[in-house]
Amino acid sequence: MGKTYPTVSEEYQKAVEKCKRKLRGLIAEKNCAPLMLRLAWHSAGTYDVNTKTGGPFGTIRHAAELAHEANRGLDIAVRLLEPIKEQFPILSYADFYQLAGVVAVEVTGGPEVPFHPGREDKPEPPEEGRLPDATKGSDHLRDVFGHMGLSDQDIVALSGGHTLGRCHKERSGFEGAWTANPLIFDNSYFKELLSGEKEGLIQLPSDKALLTDPVFRPLVEKYAADEDAFFVDYAEAHLKLSELGFAED
Repeated sequence: MGKTYPTVSEEYQKAVEKCKRKLRGLIAEKNCAPLMLRLAWHSAGTYDVNTKTGGPFGTIRHAAELAHEANRGLDIAVRLLEPIKEQFPILSYADFYQLAGVVAVEVTGGPEVPFHPGREDKPEPPEEGRLPDATKGSDHLRDVFGHMGLSDQDIVALSGGHTLGRCHKERSGFEGAWTANPLIFDNSYFKELLSGEKEGLIQLPSDKALLTDPVFRPLVEKYAADEDAFFVDYAEAHLKLSELGFAED
């Protein structure tokens, strides 16, 4: 059995397609794909399978959630996106932010991540402390992603999304990019991880944990050797993350 998605109107579906084109333009013009991907991830990654709270339901636009330590700098993403959102009042913020994440991966050369509309906006932001901490190791990663209902394979595949973007000292306490070209979505995150630290590039404690863990490391090696395999698993993991608490099995 596949998932059952809510039915949206033809008008809504057309707005999604048109909005996607506008997002492509904005993301290409502003080179902000990494920021948009982070917004989509942080919006969805608060989901808790046990309490069925949090998740990709638009709450990240609220000041209370933007004030969470892990979301530092994401107010910029919300601000950049607002002029486009105003053109599509029919779309929920929940769908809109996840669509921005899908487009961010696409325009930087990554895999096509399926997108199913129909998320509803929820009024209450989740409590703070549900997102991964970059200073911690594999037990922490399993704990956090386990609360989301995601697997070991999902953890490693999603970590590969760090091929986009860089750390900013004022946001995370770390400075630097993971890869030589942080605006291209490819498997270079895994190649850099295996080749060791280099001048100007960064490896966080949570990245290095992937190398020392007996389950994570073979996946790192697999993705470093086979970009197609990484793209397939990444698209699946991103889809799962973007639909936490959304569609019925």
